[in-house]
Amino acid sequence: MNLNQITVPSLDLNKSIPFYKVLGLELIVKALPHYARFVCPVGNATFSLHLVTELPKGEGVYVYFECDDLEAKVTSLINKGFVFDVAPVDQSWLWREARLKDVDGNQIILYYAGENRINPPWKITE
Repeated sequence: MNLNQITVPSLDLNKSIPFYKVLGLELIVKALPHYARFVCPVGNATFSLHLVTELPKGEGVYVYFECDDLEAKVTSLINKGFVFDVAPVDQSWLWREARLKDVDGNQIILYYAGENRINPPWKITE
Protein backbone atom coordinates (compact mmCIF):
# COMPACT_ATOMS: atom_id res chain seq x y z
CA MET A 1 0.00 0.00 0.00
CA ASN A 2 1.17 3.55 -0.71
CA LEU A 3 -0.34 6.90 0.23
CA ASN A 4 -1.79 8.52 -2.88
CA GLN A 5 -3.08 11.87 -1.73
CA ILE A 6 -4.34 14.06 1.06
CA THR A 7 -7.37 16.28 0.47
CA VAL A 8 -7.99 19.35 2.62
CA PRO A 9 -11.02 21.63 2.81
CA SER A 10 -11.07 25.14 1.41
CA LEU A 11 -13.66 27.90 1.41
CA ASP A 12 -12.24 29.49 -1.76
CA LEU A 13 -9.98 27.57 -4.13
CA ASN A 14 -9.15 30.77 -6.02
CA LYS A 15 -7.35 31.93 -2.87
CA SER A 16 -5.92 28.54 -1.87
CA ILE A 17 -4.44 27.52 -5.22
CA PRO A 18 -1.90 30.38 -5.37
CA PHE A 19 -0.80 29.63 -1.79
CA TYR A 20 0.08 26.04 -2.63
CA LYS A 21 1.69 26.94 -5.96
CA VAL A 22 4.03 29.40 -4.22
CA LEU A 23 4.63 26.78 -1.51
CA GLY A 24 6.09 24.65 -4.31
CA LEU A 25 3.40 22.23 -5.44
CA GLU A 26 2.57 21.78 -9.13
CA LEU A 27 -1.08 22.24 -10.08
CA ILE A 28 -2.25 19.31 -12.25
CA VAL A 29 -6.06 19.49 -11.99
CA LYS A 30 -8.12 22.68 -11.80
CA ALA A 31 -11.83 21.89 -11.66
CA LEU A 32 -13.13 25.14 -10.23
CA PRO A 33 -14.92 25.97 -8.13
CA HIS A 34 -14.99 22.56 -6.43
CA TYR A 35 -11.61 20.83 -6.74
CA ALA A 36 -7.89 21.22 -7.43
CA ARG A 37 -5.04 18.73 -7.28
CA PHE A 38 -1.29 19.21 -7.06
CA VAL A 39 1.68 16.89 -7.36
CA CYS A 40 4.55 17.17 -4.92
CA PRO A 41 7.88 18.14 -6.49
CA VAL A 42 9.60 15.06 -5.04
CA GLY A 43 8.06 11.59 -5.33
CA ASN A 44 4.61 11.10 -6.81
CA ALA A 45 2.27 11.90 -3.92
CA THR A 46 -0.57 14.28 -4.68
CA PHE A 47 -2.35 16.87 -2.58
CA SER A 48 -5.80 18.25 -3.28
CA LEU A 49 -8.26 20.89 -2.18
CA HIS A 50 -12.01 20.54 -2.15
CA LEU A 51 -14.60 23.25 -1.72
CA VAL A 52 -16.58 23.24 1.52
CA THR A 53 -19.17 25.58 2.94
CA GLU A 54 -17.78 25.24 6.46
CA LEU A 55 -14.31 24.42 7.78
CA PRO A 56 -13.71 21.71 10.39
CA LYS A 57 -13.97 22.78 14.02
CA GLY A 58 -11.14 22.50 16.52
CA GLU A 59 -7.51 22.19 15.51
CA GLY A 60 -8.35 21.20 11.95
CA VAL A 61 -6.06 19.51 9.47
CA TYR A 62 -2.29 19.05 9.84
CA VAL A 63 -0.29 18.43 6.66
CA TYR A 64 3.44 17.67 6.76
CA PHE A 65 5.69 18.38 3.76
CA GLU A 66 9.26 17.12 4.01
CA CYS A 67 12.02 19.46 2.82
CA ASP A 68 15.66 18.42 2.58
CA ASP A 69 16.58 22.12 2.56
CA LEU A 70 14.22 23.29 5.31
CA GLU A 71 16.08 26.47 6.27
CA ALA A 72 16.43 27.65 2.66
CA LYS A 73 12.79 26.80 1.91
CA VAL A 74 11.52 28.77 4.91
CA THR A 75 13.73 31.75 4.05
CA SER A 76 12.51 31.68 0.45
CA LEU A 77 8.86 31.58 1.53
CA ILE A 78 9.35 34.41 4.04
CA ASN A 79 10.87 36.47 1.22
CA LYS A 80 7.69 35.76 -0.78
CA GLY A 81 5.47 37.07 2.02
CA PHE A 82 4.61 33.90 3.92
CA VAL A 83 4.20 34.29 7.68
CA PHE A 84 5.32 31.40 9.86
CA ASP A 85 3.76 30.71 13.24
CA VAL A 86 6.86 28.77 14.29
CA ALA A 87 10.33 29.22 12.79
CA PRO A 88 12.41 26.06 12.21
CA VAL A 89 12.96 24.38 15.55
CA ASP A 90 14.28 20.98 16.64
CA GLN A 91 11.54 18.81 18.14
CA SER A 92 11.90 16.09 20.79
CA TRP A 93 10.82 13.49 18.18
CA LEU A 94 14.02 14.34 16.24
CA TRP A 95 12.40 16.33 13.45
CA ARG A 96 13.15 19.96 12.63
CA GLU A 97 9.88 21.76 11.89
CA ALA A 98 8.51 25.12 10.80
CA ARG A 99 4.77 25.81 11.00
CA LEU A 100 2.37 28.09 9.19
CA LYS A 101 -1.30 28.12 8.21
CA ASP A 102 -2.80 28.18 4.74
CA VAL A 103 -5.52 30.67 3.82
CA ASP A 104 -8.18 28.40 5.37
CA GLY A 105 -6.31 27.85 8.63
CA ASN A 106 -5.08 24.33 7.82
CA GLN A 107 -1.84 23.63 9.67
CA ILE A 108 1.10 23.28 7.28
CA ILE A 109 4.29 21.86 8.73
CA LEU A 110 7.48 21.95 6.69
CA TYR A 111 10.01 19.62 8.23
CA TYR A 112 13.23 17.71 7.87
CA ALA A 113 13.65 14.38 9.64
CA GLY A 114 16.28 12.53 7.64
CA GLU A 115 16.66 8.92 8.74
CA ASN A 116 14.45 9.58 11.79
CA ARG A 117 11.33 9.95 9.63
CA ILE A 118 11.01 6.19 9.22
CA ASN A 119 13.71 4.90 11.56
CA PRO A 120 13.59 6.80 14.87
CA PRO A 121 15.59 5.31 17.75
CA TRP A 122 12.32 4.07 19.32
CA LYS A 123 11.12 2.26 16.19
CA ILE A 124 9.34 -1.01 16.87
CA THR A 125 11.42 -3.96 15.70
CA GLU A 126 9.18 -7.01 15.61
